[in-house]
Amino acid sequence: MEELGKIHQLIVPFMGRQLTFNLEAIVMSWIVIFALVVFGFLAARKSATLPRPLQLIGELIVSTLYGLTEDALDKERAKKYAPLTCALFMFLLLSNWLGIIPHLHEPTKDLNTPLSLGLMGFVIAHAAGIRSKGLKAYLKEYCSPIFFMMPLNVIGELAKVVSISFRLFGNIMGGSIIILVVSYLSYNLILPPLLNAFFGLFVGTIQAFVFTMLTVVYISVQVK
Repeated sequence: MEELGKIHQLIVPFMGRQLTFNLEAIVMSWIVIFALVVFGFLAARKSATLPRPLQLIGELIVSTLYGLTEDALDKERAKKYAPLTCALFMFLLLSNWLGIIPHLHEPTKDLNTPLSLGLMGFVIAHAAGIRSKGLKAYLKEYCSPIFFMMPLNVIGELAKVVSISFRLFGNIMGGSIIILVVSYLSYNLILPPLLNAFFGLFVGTIQAFVFTMLTVVYISVQVK
């Protein structure tokens, strides 16, 4: 059970302070990125009218997410934000699936990963809002319906980042803890692998999709 609180850290001195990095999350994130690059290369290589399996999977993911982005935004904005939607979903999906493989761990069970992605979506959504409405109209919305509501509106926007990040982190970390506890308490050879597959494949896919769609909805709310 000691694995629950065990974190492999890299501590780097910086200007009289110490910067702490989660080595496991960094290495696992780069594994995911490398796997996505290899998948993209193999799927796009020698593309044909009659697609091969990898090309078919890639086209299915891209066309589905492009359609969902177009529904949430519009046709013109979908061209701009669909690549972000695809990249975000693929990264989260593979990150959540990584825990199924023995000796590998989900980078999303470190709060820093979903929080960074949540902040990225927050910045992109509000930058898109300013670009679409103009700075004056954008700031005016925070004073709606009356000026005194501005602090609540600001807190509401910041709460979206906390909500979307903790939702993903809580589900992935919670699944890991349940699998670990059941593995230690049960001598059953079937139950832990089944739980691992359930939380990795089913819950991981759902959470990757929810996080991605919420990011698209936040962008849609800001630009419309």
